[in-house]
Amino acid sequence: MSISTLKLTLAAAGLMVAASTGSASASYCGDGKTVTFAGIDWESGAFITEVMKAILAKGYDCQVDSIPGNSVTLEQATANNDVQIFAEEWLGRSDVWNKAVEEKKVVAVGKTFVGASEGWFVPDYIVHGDPSRNIEAKAPDLKSVSQLSDPKIVEIFADPEEPSKGRFLNCPSGWTCEGVSSAKLEAYKLGETYVNFRPGTGTALDSAITSAYLQGEPILFYYWSPTAIMGKFKLVQLEEPAYNEACWKELSSANGKRDEGCAFPSVDVAYGVNSTFAAEAPEIVAVLEKATFPLEDVNGSLAYMADNKVDATAAAAEFLKTKADVWGKWVSDDARGKIEASLK
Repeated sequence: MSISTLKLTLAAAGLMVAASTGSASASYCGDGKTVTFAGIDWESGAFITEVMKAILAKGYDCQVDSIPGNSVTLEQATANNDVQIFAEEWLGRSDVWNKAVEEKKVVAVGKTFVGASEGWFVPDYIVHGDPSRNIEAKAPDLKSVSQLSDPKIVEIFADPEEPSKGRFLNCPSGWTCEGVSSAKLEAYKLGETYVNFRPGTGTALDSAITSAYLQGEPILFYYWSPTAIMGKFKLVQLEEPAYNEACWKELSSANGKRDEGCAFPSVDVAYGVNSTFAAEAPEIVAVLEKATFPLEDVNGSLAYMADNKVDATAAAAEFLKTKADVWGKWVSDDARGKIEASLK
């Protein structure tokens, strides 16, 4: 039986079960199987994971769980079906993910959100100053990564432990973006002049940026949207050579050449789903296909987390309480009623 035929057969079976029981229970969950999510530790991924876990648990009577790990480990776990759903997969960025796609072990489902971006940033006050805080612009002409090799610029971003070098604040080790930014440091010939500093966790990355910003200190770092940091602070993204496929292929490969650097490609973010699970749980896949979070709502939820010092689970509950006009379109009427009842 082909995969497409199997999916159609399972979809029909799922509809028959729902019709006969009058419930929103998906057949996969009706069999008592657990849907395990990747325990993503960056803010947007953690928030979206908790929203989708709650929707499946409250609306479709699913047993849900998540397991912690870095993105590469969790991508491999998705390929192995130890994890069924990786809720914020940035497509094409990881050798592990690309290999799993080629082997048909995983599929990309839907669009988690659209309009995201990523790159290297500095605080706006480094370039333009901030009169309200009596901060003078230290690098008023800074626009591009090509200027980072200038000794005067290196000095501005001096590493506290190796002051003869600058510091570049990278992603935590094990994150896909860490490998790409490390490759860019080589490609831009900055490896000898900048310390490639990798914080231990996503929280540590955010703390370092927040601390520097609030103190008006220089900091050079990789970041992305949607995030609370991007919503709360005024930042300048440094220009890079235009993206091209050949350059990106080398940068994003662990064994690629480091002859040239280029900008990050436009971002496609989807639910990374194990292929076997996708065939076995068409009702859940149908929800994921519709579950596109508006970018402004993600940024708003992340700011809610930061301002109220609450975790992703609390932010997910607030989103479900206040944004039924958004998530209500993703689920069946029966599931929506059960989710809303659970929130009262």
